[in-house]
Amino acid sequence: MFPLFPPAPCARNAIRRPFTTRSAEQSLRTALFFPGHGVQRVGMITPWVEAFPKTAQPFLDEMDRIMGFPISRLIAQGPSSELNMTANSQPSIMATSILILRILEQEFGFKTQNRVDVTLGHSLGEYAALVAGGYLQFASALAMVRGRAEVMAECTRRAQQKSGDSYGMVALICEADHLEEMIAAIQEFLGPGSAGSKDDSSYETASIKQVSVANVNSKNQIVLSGSLERIKTLLVQLRQFGGHDPRAVRLKSDSPFHSPIMAPAARYMRTSLETADITFPAAVPCVSNVSATPFDSKEDLKDLLSRQCVETVRWWDSIKYLHQERGVKRWLGIGPGKVGRNLVGKEVGRISARGGGVWAICDPRDVEDTLKSLERSETEDP
Repeated sequence: MFPLFPPAPCARNAIRRPFTTRSAEQSLRTALFFPGHGVQRVGMITPWVEAFPKTAQPFLDEMDRIMGFPISRLIAQGPSSELNMTANSQPSIMATSILILRILEQEFGFKTQNRVDVTLGHSLGEYAALVAGGYLQFASALAMVRGRAEVMAECTRRAQQKSGDSYGMVALICEADHLEEMIAAIQEFLGPGSAGSKDDSSYETASIKQVSVANVNSKNQIVLSGSLERIKTLLVQLRQFGGHDPRAVRLKSDSPFHSPIMAPAARYMRTSLETADITFPAAVPCVSNVSATPFDSKEDLKDLLSRQCVETVRWWDSIKYLHQERGVKRWLGIGPGKVGRNLVGKEVGRISARGGGVWAICDPRDVEDTLKSLERSETEDP
């Protein structure tokens, strides 16, 4: 159906708001970010357990207890077919990210609240960012991620039963100076209702076959979500009549995340967040995927985090905001895979001026050199 390329990672205009936990004028230097869906792989926790059993094993016991079954064994041993199920992959990715952060804190003395000025996460990674920032407790966040993933999987099953279509996500890669024009052409082909809306009722009236712009990831990459057959048709129209010929990459997802099909998941999250123990303001500001600015109140967090299920992930806007408007120079990615680092690097460069850089910690072998480089950059920061 699509050109054969290796798998890739899987907008509303917002008023810029000041951080609530740090002054609006304060320059932010260090951002901590986390990956989203699609980076899971069997064995991703094994090197960490082997290298740091004192910290890792209690964490895995806690994770299994929260989940109600030995998901740590599934992550370590597979099979991939089960790990890749949405209800398993999403909590596995989020938990692995927090495991790595705990190891940094407990084994290396990394003080997140002292070393990090802002957190953010790509889609699913937003939950890890909220835990790292002090808004949510790990146990509560993991339970919500599991419940959200189960509802998302059910949304996909129901859509498939109703339409007979297959669903998923496809990344489109184009020339950087063509991105805005391509998005405009896509929205024109999709017609009314293609953009997200804060009103939940609008999600229900959308066609089950609707294609949505799920992510704006970088200056040359977006992700479409919905019926794969409909996406294929859209790509034909885009190439024949829209004057665009992007490279299409099928993502490792069989669900149309960030689309109107996920409206029940948005409702689930809204209900769950009403009873969740949320700390606000928290220790470190956290940037929302939906607004591309920091959450500014507890109600704002509940609203935006629930809407994230159905609205566009504005990752590129988030990076630009922190880089260009808030002066972030150091970017530290934590979690499985290096997709997040690559997306950040597209916008800010691999290594910027003195006192800056982009790093990823996804393997125990990365830790010491990365933390040394981070510390060195902090001392070089003018």
